[in-house]
Amino acid sequence: MSNDQGRRILLGRVIGAFGVRGEAKLESWTEPRSAIFRYQPWILRDARGNERELRGVRGKESGKHVVAHFPDVTDRDAIEAMRGTEIYVPRSALPPPKPGEFYWVDLEGLRVVNVEGVDFGTVSHLFSTGANDVLVAHDGERERMIPFVQPQYVTGVDFEAGVVTVDWDPEF
Repeated sequence: MSNDQGRRILLGRVIGAFGVRGEAKLESWTEPRSAIFRYQPWILRDARGNERELRGVRGKESGKHVVAHFPDVTDRDAIEAMRGTEIYVPRSALPPPKPGEFYWVDLEGLRVVNVEGVDFGTVSHLFSTGANDVLVAHDGERERMIPFVQPQYVTGVDFEAGVVTVDWDPEF
């Protein structure tokens, strides 16, 4: 996909300090959680929208979180000040998806049409409910939440045409 220049993927966030040596406890959305360290550089974005690039982060899994050591931080208070900071990586830092797979960010902006050809707008975003993922299509007036279950509700993804086809009632 050529449109990934400048696109970013949100992989996790800082949720607090771990220990006294300036290590950070992270929430990671990669599988496995420790895979977050494979994808660098990180772009750290704080609550005010300030960003900085960071390389050389190391870490490991610890319980239900991952613990990270930032190369330029050795103070617990500095990590606490980073609480809520989001961790992004450039889309280009991720490996290419396997055939038949894709990253959510690659679906954002594609047109959504149902099998009868009714236009539902574009993919706004996706989110996970635990039971299944949900595709959110927005047409400017209406937002539709469609279970991302293949092939039952999502019958096709065509990147060449820029279209996601769904088997979904326009009245829902």
